[in-house]
Amino acid sequence: MSHRIKKDECISCGACEDICPVTCISEVEDGKRLIDEDACIDCGACAGVCPVACIDQV
Repeated sequence: MSHRIKKDECISCGACEDICPVTCISEVEDGKRLIDEDACIDCGACAGVCPVACIDQV
């Protein structure tokens, strides 16, 4: 399992990228973030800090 960012809902705050222990979140177009699902360890830290709750488990 891993987590995914709903790009349409992301507000580009970067909180998820800052908290990720395996640095699998990167900035893409317009400052939005993307999670490398193959590198994600499913810790859920990113979902816990997202102020708009746009990160879910896949």
